[in-house]
Amino acid sequence: MPTRSFLALGDSYTIGEQVPLFESFPYRLVQMLRQKGLSYWAPEILAKTGWTTDELSAAMDLYYFLPEYDLVTLLIGVNNQYRGRTAENFDPEFNHLLDRAIQYAGGKKENVFVLSIPDWGITPFAAGRDEQKIAEEINAYNTVCQSRSAEKGICFIDITASQRQDGRKAEFLAPDGLHPSALEYIKWARALAAKIS
Repeated sequence: MPTRSFLALGDSYTIGEQVPLFESFPYRLVQMLRQKGLSYWAPEILAKTGWTTDELSAAMDLYYFLPEYDLVTLLIGVNNQYRGRTAENFDPEFNHLLDRAIQYAGGKKENVFVLSIPDWGITPFAAGRDEQKIAEEINAYNTVCQSRSAEKGICFIDITASQRQDGRKAEFLAPDGLHPSALEYIKWARALAAKIS
């Protein structure tokens, strides 16, 4: 069985800010896929805390990719929302990134997975902010992600609903009170692993 390649595109949620690298969702996913008997190299991660869609795209322009990846994930957009950008502005930029993700998967749409954007508004970090407004804006962004994925035949995985349930619990939060802990990333990896064969 040939060993498969995995490209993870995104921001702090893809890196696993504040947790060890091996506890990030891409690394957790590889472990779960290996447990299923699938052979995967360690994930190749192009992501940075704070990146918006245009910043990720600019980094991709300078990066040397493999000709093709067997698995590509995309999780991006929270920093667009955090900086006050609209979902209408996000839409074409996300759509472009999704097209590029498909390209990196060699045009095999079944190998591309989009994860929904978590709701940081429920975390302790957001205390004193307008939680409902943040939630509404995150929902609008995720509607874009889901609709664009559906248009292109890409699997969209909703991690936001589950994250909202546990987002206030200390054990599901990193020390900064904003980013997820390893326990949250395990849930995301499990949702992905269930879709990959």
